Amino acid sequence: MRLLRNVVPAFVGSAALIASTAIAQEPLEAGKLPASWPTGGPTCGSEEAFRIHEYNPDFVILRQSGCTNYEKPFLYLLFGARRALLFDTGAPGADVSGPVSALLRQWSARHHDRLPSLLAVHSHGHSDHTAGDAPLQAAGATVVTAKPDAVQRFFGITRWPDQVVTYDLGERVLDVIPIPGHEVASIALYDRRTGILLTGDTVYPGRLYVRDGSAFAKSIERLVGFTKGRPIAHVLGAHVENQRTPFADYPVGTKHQPDEHELALGRAHILELFDALRDMGDRVTRRALRDLTIFPVGN
Repeated sequence: MRLLRNVVPAFVGSAALIASTAIAQEPLEAGKLPASWPTGGPTCGSEEAFRIHEYNPDFVILRQSGCTNYEKPFLYLLFGARRALLFDTGAPGADVSGPVSALLRQWSARHHDRLPSLLAVHSHGHSDHTAGDAPLQAAGATVVTAKPDAVQRFFGITRWPDQVVTYDLGERVLDVIPIPGHEVASIALYDRRTGILLTGDTVYPGRLYVRDGSAFAKSIERLVGFTKGRPIAHVLGAHVENQRTPFADYPVGTKHQPDEHELALGRAHILELFDALRDMGDRVTRRALRDLTIFPVGN
């Protein structure tokens, strides 16, 4: 794959970043991440298509099995008082609508049979994050198409990609942060109740495929500005490709990753990524960092 050679604007320091004064907030809701995730294999048998983990009762993480698709994406289901939001709908090879419907019923049974409506949005528009759209629509979910114009219309973003907006699920406010660069419709979500920042394919322990170097650099700068002064419990992306061994990753197509990196990153990784891009100047080049790799690719 050829390297992308976009001009990256000069980084002009914190004054140019999104204003991010500390916000008044209730104590964060705690949760727990598993020590490791089954990934499929070493031989595939009768395992479930999705591993389901409750971070806490209102925040559920689904991980698609490598036996159904080597991408093994992570999906996130957040419950508010009025709506539940599913962030990404999975890769080809499995149908997430059944597991999600079961989770909605379980949540409803714990809340006096109050069944929330389901909204599905995407970290970006690649097929390993949108394959479950049609079955979810057929099951009655509202699905926002993973295109910049559709995302802007739904969330009321009038200045893409510089405007950060909020969306309320009912007693659960999310910040919606445009972060194009990996893909034109990329967004991040910040959950104020848990302090978790969901970053899709833009920041995760693996190969960060950069398709637009200028946009990507601005998006990372935007994340630096947004996270300043806000509590960040975890930065959770959509994949794990790195190993626990520093600077080492699994090859593309790997289904079974017995020694994979933990899912969670932190704000320090965003700052490290920001510094690396700033050092590159006007050309984004491939660079392996300890827990992730900047990886320019062609369109």
